[in-house]
Amino acid sequence: MNMKKCRGRTSRKRRRNHSRCFSQSGVNLSHKCEYICLKKWLKERGYEDSILRPAQFSETGRGLMATKTLQAGQLIIALPERCLLTTDTVLNSYLGEYIIKWRPPVSPLTALCTYLIAEKWFHKKSLWHPYLDLLPETYMCPVYLGHEAVNLLPEPLRRKAHEQKSLVQELYNSSKSFFSSLQPLFPDQVESVFNYSAFQWAWCTINTRTVYMKHSQKECFSREPDNYALAPYLDLLNHSPSIQVNAAFNEKTRCYEIKTLSRCAKYKEVFINYGPHDDQRLFLEYGFIATSNPHNSVHVGTDMLLKHLIPEDKQRHMKVSILQEHKLLDNLTFEWDGPSWRLLIALRLLCLEVHQFSSWKKVLLGDNISETNEKKSLDLATKICLLLIEETQQALQKGNKEEDLRIPGMACSVIAGGT
Repeated sequence: MNMKKCRGRTSRKRRRNHSRCFSQSGVNLSHKCEYICLKKWLKERGYEDSILRPAQFSETGRGLMATKTLQAGQLIIALPERCLLTTDTVLNSYLGEYIIKWRPPVSPLTALCTYLIAEKWFHKKSLWHPYLDLLPETYMCPVYLGHEAVNLLPEPLRRKAHEQKSLVQELYNSSKSFFSSLQPLFPDQVESVFNYSAFQWAWCTINTRTVYMKHSQKECFSREPDNYALAPYLDLLNHSPSIQVNAAFNEKTRCYEIKTLSRCAKYKEVFINYGPHDDQRLFLEYGFIATSNPHNSVHVGTDMLLKHLIPEDKQRHMKVSILQEHKLLDNLTFEWDGPSWRLLIALRLLCLEVHQFSSWKKVLLGDNISETNEKKSLDLATKICLLLIEETQQALQKGNKEEDLRIPGMACSVIAGGT
């Protein structure tokens, strides 16, 4: 009769640690057909990788996993120029002649959006289809949210979300004539190929997944910056605010290279850093928020700030005018350690009493006018903070009640993260 060997506390602890480590590791996706096709496609263009593997992670979703321990200073990826999708790619394609002769010139962004939409429509006929097949079908950026969901966001974020939606709509409307000129390339009506849904997807793909790569100005494009590059496989790397990297296009090797400045253990997710962004910026630009983000801040909207002006204050219009003139009504935030310098300056100026108003220039320079002014400023900061918390709680309750709005979890997290 076989009996299991008795295991003590040390063995149980070892098993718990093993289980915890396993849960933090990703599930390898390399065996899936779409990733096999992508790796083959990359190899044909000169890229082979032995230290990164596509994987699914419990906390971040799809990402890249280290197949061995990575040391600080190690090159983790060097993607050849042939693998990058840029405006040069577009100009060397069937779209090139249409772009060159079109007036007024289209922007580099419009050119890239047009190419992505067209290539996705051509699908298997596209040279880029192994990459396109792995791109998300939808995104979490505000441009994808309904107006009901956007209206639940904190005021500064809500305003920027509406601005983003308007910007994309206007860019699409202004590009319709150019799209119509492409009719000879398609058997279907161009209106069905270049519809707003397709443009929305292409714009978000470029906005969320490109790396910075400066290109020389071309006469066939408008004067907007041309600094986009879609980087297949590399764009599977997720963001972490605690990680530092060096990333740039290497003119000597003609590769886009990333070196990690942080150690990464074997079978753990490899992260890069998109920049020192707070969650509002991350949500607007990339459609996600970061856990334990040291760059987080709470944005104070202009309406929230100015609603505390006392109607009897005869200098209130002058105070607002001064703040506007010195651009101190935007980018006002609470940081981890309290009001930001910009917010504190604005509060001090708004709290100036009649006999102190002549000292407004000293306030703008950061001088502390009096203990009374400082106390009033900090009391107002506390009041605004409490109001922001109250607004957030109301928005979350409204979002929970109106389930038919189907607000994505990320949007709800941003609402909660607002305070």
